[in-house]
Amino acid sequence: MNIITLERISKVFTERKVFEDTDFYLQEGEKVGVVGINGTGKTTLLRIIGGLEEPDDGKVIRANHLVIRYLPQHPEYQPEDDMLECITKGLTGEEKVNTQTRAKTMLTGLGINDFTQKAGTLSGGQQKRLALVEILLSDADVLLLDEPTNHLDQMMTAWLEGELRRTRKTIVMVTHDRYFLDCVCNRIVEVDKGKIYSYQENYSGFLRLKAEREEMELSSDRKRRSLLRTELEWVQRGARARTTKQKFRLNRYEELKNMTGPETDGKVELGSIASRMGRTTIELEGVTKSYDGRVYIKDFTYFFIKNDRIGIIGPNGCGKTTLMKIIAGRIQPDAGTVTVGQTIKIGYYSQMLEDAQVAMDPNQRIIDYIRDAAEYVQTTEGPISASQMLERFLFIKSAQYAPIGKLSGGEKRRLNLLRVLMEAPNVLLLDEPTNDLDITTLTVLEDFLDHFQGIVIIVSHDRYFLDRTVSRIFAFQPDGHLRQYEGGYTDFLFQLEADGDPYELKFSFDGGKSKEEKKQARDEWKKQNESNKKLKFTYQEQRDYETIEAYIAKIEERLEQIETDMGRNAKDFVKLNELLREKEELTAKLEERMNRWMYLEDLAEKIAAQSTV
Repeated sequence: MNIITLERISKVFTERKVFEDTDFYLQEGEKVGVVGINGTGKTTLLRIIGGLEEPDDGKVIRANHLVIRYLPQHPEYQPEDDMLECITKGLTGEEKVNTQTRAKTMLTGLGINDFTQKAGTLSGGQQKRLALVEILLSDADVLLLDEPTNHLDQMMTAWLEGELRRTRKTIVMVTHDRYFLDCVCNRIVEVDKGKIYSYQENYSGFLRLKAEREEMELSSDRKRRSLLRTELEWVQRGARARTTKQKFRLNRYEELKNMTGPETDGKVELGSIASRMGRTTIELEGVTKSYDGRVYIKDFTYFFIKNDRIGIIGPNGCGKTTLMKIIAGRIQPDAGTVTVGQTIKIGYYSQMLEDAQVAMDPNQRIIDYIRDAAEYVQTTEGPISASQMLERFLFIKSAQYAPIGKLSGGEKRRLNLLRVLMEAPNVLLLDEPTNDLDITTLTVLEDFLDHFQGIVIIVSHDRYFLDRTVSRIFAFQPDGHLRQYEGGYTDFLFQLEADGDPYELKFSFDGGKSKEEKKQARDEWKKQNESNKKLKFTYQEQRDYETIEAYIAKIEERLEQIETDMGRNAKDFVKLNELLREKEELTAKLEERMNRWMYLEDLAEKIAAQSTV
């Protein structure tokens, strides 16, 4: 049953056409995902559907007695209301009690346990989760959700997936979480250059059908150009418009000439940008950090190697951003050391614009913000100017001299990302890079990271992005330790299940999938891994192979120094005993490292021989 119809709607903001003579419909029970480049009108579409905004032209038809609720990107509440009051406002008696009980269960599922907090004391993320619970418990027929997964960690996103898969309510959502779209939606709507295209598929099916549509458009344009060349040759021979047939051919030529080909999307384009990296990168030894008596990071040691691709995951508030700031040198650990090589140049992309590497002045011109980083940047394609890079980031020349304050949130994030890259770092720290970036930009960023010659460290709740970009996961444990897993996010989940690790209960993107679906996915993963087995270094072996000789050299150097110190302190028995103990410990380590080095050298020879077969 059709419950909402938008007929031939048009909408213009200042001089920009958001919608132009386009249609949209919504069937009862559908779960629709809305996708498109930032600024194309996705939020505007939700607001028009919900009656919060009117089109300039066209009709909006809604079924009688239809109740619609809208979840904005940034919900607001009365500061003095506590969380349960925000959810149950307007309810009385038994209905209020029942709703409060269900609200407590849902809030707990979203990581909130103190229900007495006042709305005015909540962070933006907590307010978003509160609004999610309020809208899910409402008696609405249609839910309009604008970026519902923002500020949710993997556990919370999995919980929300299950809730939305089970509900019978009709849903229209805007989100850039591709796994979420795949799992929840049965229809994808694309907003593209003023038009709305509908695909009766989840996200994977949408990609296939969109490619087919664009190929058909290109094929039609090739035929048009071929006909135009034929007619042009006829016209150039000096056709005389005397007969009806000749007049028809002249008219057809004019029509073909005035037709336009399919308009292609502007896309963010990135050449590889990075600075040279020396032998020493970033070394964390025994790093520990606490706040207010709680240990967030405990005794973390890791030496980053060239071209490392690291993903850091964990529930909200566990210390992920704190670890990133320690690596970046913005805060100091309580214990342990952070060693940064002389050639290391860190680019830090923060999830909060106010925490950006270089603050954004709303009155500064867009191009000046980029020129402050570099007038030109060296890429694999040669030197490229700040203005050219802005164009590649979809900031057309006429807009580059506008003040930053006129940009949307997504555009500011994109500009900040460009500023970080313009400084040509060889270590990229990306803290929630997928927030507010559209899928097109994310796809190109993923491709850029594939070719980036340097270290990439990512904090993200976007499971697709992690699967696409990282080769090692560090997962925060409840006691502050970080546990290492090889592969992407999906590999991490299957490794947890294989180990029988209860941590899986907190981190699973399977949401509402059945046991049979989970088993099938796991079996396919295992089968693929077994078929691809081949003699090669593990990630740990590769890291050891690249660093072990330097490590052995340090031990040998220290042993030589100890021998010298023992000669100087021959009569100081206390000092002599200390030196002897250290010598014994280092000798044992040296023997262990030498055995490891011999094993790795032997393995390297076997791998080299295998590659020549």
